[in-house]
Amino acid sequence: MMEIKQLSKKYGQKKVVQDITVPIRKGEMTACIGPNGAGKSTLLEMVSKLIPSDTGEIYIDGGEIRTWKQNELAKRLSVLKQSNIMSMRLTIKELVSFGRFPYTKGRLNQHCYNVIEKSLNYMGLNELSNQYINTLSGGQLQRAMIAMVLAQDTDYILLDEPLNNLDMKYSVQMMKTMRGMVDDLGKTVITVIHDINFAAAYADNIIAMKEGKLFGSGTVDEMVTKEIIEELFEINIDIIEKESKKFVLYY
Repeated sequence: MMEIKQLSKKYGQKKVVQDITVPIRKGEMTACIGPNGAGKSTLLEMVSKLIPSDTGEIYIDGGEIRTWKQNELAKRLSVLKQSNIMSMRLTIKELVSFGRFPYTKGRLNQHCYNVIEKSLNYMGLNELSNQYINTLSGGQLQRAMIAMVLAQDTDYILLDEPLNNLDMKYSVQMMKTMRGMVDDLGKTVITVIHDINFAAAYADNIIAMKEGKLFGSGTVDEMVTKEIIEELFEINIDIIEKESKKFVLYY
């Protein structure tokens, strides 16, 4: 389990994240939603120690992450940021091998090669593994980045807007992949996502943020209600249910 307690961050006088306290249930997918500028990405960056928090604590399975060395944390938690512009001349396989760095510092062993192969296969990239990443489409590159995260083989996976640059088809495939990480691989996935319907259809839990504060958290059924979504996004919506899934109509 992950516990976020009283987490805050400000830049100058602007409070970007304010006193966030929320649990993250292990072995489930949690989607972080909210308007632009709500502090969602900043929250993930603090949880992954990419940036320091001003106040607060983050516990993973009972251990406070500030007491962990970065290399040890990288064996428990992996993160994929939303801006991943790859201009280096690397093949997909070489990119995915970076995920093994916390374990071998670049000196790959047979176990590493096995993990890399499984990650490529899981993301459907085996046939493309020798293709250079600067020749890939947006969807292919995103799949390669996720394969690299999988090769890191951590219990906790943080994904910041993983649907960026993906069309409808590849967005659905990516959400199914993320769901599979939880159901098939036993991972705990925390993702920032803008499409409320993808969050409702695939996540187990939702964290809602607004103006840097925790607006609410709970299961999808608890959080995807007309009252909550309308107040969170300040628009009029309707909610329909199909096959036990909730969908938000906001067009």
